[in-house]
Amino acid sequence: MRPVRTAARSMLAAIFVIQGWAAFRDPAKLADKARPLTDRLEPTLKAVHPSLPTDAETLVRVNGAAQVAGGILLATGQATTPAALVLAGSLVPTTLAGHAFWEIEDPAQRNQQRINFLKNLGLIGGLLFAALDNEGRPGLAWRTRNTARIARRGAGHSARTARREAQHVVHTAQREARHVLHAAQRDARIARIAARTGRRLP
Repeated sequence: MRPVRTAARSMLAAIFVIQGWAAFRDPAKLADKARPLTDRLEPTLKAVHPSLPTDAETLVRVNGAAQVAGGILLATGQATTPAALVLAGSLVPTTLAGHAFWEIEDPAQRNQQRINFLKNLGLIGGLLFAALDNEGRPGLAWRTRNTARIARRGAGHSARTARREAQHVVHTAQREARHVLHAAQRDARIARIAARTGRRLP
């Protein structure tokens, strides 16, 4: 399945590398479409950190760079989960800024932008699948449950071993106590016999 996964990741990543590079190289072409969204995001970005860029061209360039980097990582199979999540995140502002079909009055353009919006939504879904793909290895949930089962088995084994050792100590102590008691009883019998016969104890 590895060649199939590699091909699928490469096909999914191609559009991000190409379009991301175009946005990074010439952000001015997309800045006008992005500006209404970036203007709304400006207070939020300033609240996060005053030094964060807020102008449309810089944000378009940053988003494009993220898409190029994420696309290359995804295509080459390196850090595929964070790469896919970065790409999915980069599509959100791209989709909202470029394909807000609900704001368009013309029916033909509205329909076209709706199609593009749904295509991007499909890409986000594919990226989420790519982020969850573990190439046949057990997932995190299974590994967590298995670790818990192993820990429980280990704890149960330790408890059984401790019980056996405790029982062994108790049985040993009981045997020694019986031995001491029998010896004491034997000595007492010998003492009584010696007292009756007038013989000295050995």
